[in-house]
Amino acid sequence: MDTNNDHPDRTRRHVVVVAGGDAPGRADLADLGDVDLVVAADSGANTALELGLTPDVVIGDFDSIDADVLDRLERADVTIERHPTTKDAGDLELALDAAEAHGAARITVIGGGRGRLSHLLTNAALVAVARPGVAVRWRTPAADVHVLQTGDAVTIMGAPSDLVTLFPVGDDAHGVTTEGLRWALHDDSLRPGSSRGLSNEFIATEATVAL
Repeated sequence: MDTNNDHPDRTRRHVVVVAGGDAPGRADLADLGDVDLVVAADSGANTALELGLTPDVVIGDFDSIDADVLDRLERADVTIERHPTTKDAGDLELALDAAEAHGAARITVIGGGRGRLSHLLTNAALVAVARPGVAVRWRTPAADVHVLQTGDAVTIMGAPSDLVTLFPVGDDAHGVTTEGLRWALHDDSLRPGSSRGLSNEFIATEATVAL
């Protein structure tokens, strides 16, 4: 995979970040599309290889990656970024920063959606950080998360009665408009701490959400 920061299609560059922990299966990632760069966060390298994704960059303190996997990647001239265990940022944060540094216009985070509640909440907060000009999607075994910023719209696929939650982060979300959901919103506002956006439902196989 091309790791050149001056890639001519940098404005459309898709970087996949693979976190440690459970991840969706290959069949659930069939719509992943073209991938320009794979960044693995520590044991996310194990998961990446299981999914048939060869990491271009592996980053972390390497307290959880399989030793034979790390050795194999080092011998394959994969970029290895080692950090001390006593660091100010977790492995996923470092991987997301690396994705941006490599010119990502689109980031898909795979895994990291289960485990200790503290890790889950931290991962959710990291994924939800506003990254101007970067579209972010988080794929876990239990959920498919799209991060919308002002002016964004997304089309999501599902089945009738599948659940969709709209969750504002950091500040009020204004101009929220939906189509294809049972409880429609039309230029509405959602505020953090409110459960108004919880557990909406598909009424067809496709829905849109705009902010």
